[in-house]
Amino acid sequence: MNYQNKTLPENVVKISSTAMMTEETILPGILKNHETRKGRYGLLVVEEGALQFVWEDDGQILDADPGHPILIFPQKLHHVKLTGKVQFFIAFYERRRPSV
Repeated sequence: MNYQNKTLPENVVKISSTAMMTEETILPGILKNHETRKGRYGLLVVEEGALQFVWEDDGQILDADPGHPILIFPQKLHHVKLTGKVQFFIAFYERRRPSV
């Protein structure tokens, strides 16, 4: 298995997340090339099953399962590849804005 060993940067806060998705309810755009916007990180969290995550720039394929989430970097093209039954969601994070 090819797991990613990355963690969220410091000073980021959760701003939103998708609903729980399965192999039957996955948003179609997730299966195609896409990217998060500038400054926004994603954290793909698998609750049950497994899937693969593909970075478009170098074709690297990462495995994700309940013990191995995927950190999605801002503005980096990627897509998800289904490999069977799965339940997962994606949480989104941005750097904490300084107080005025």
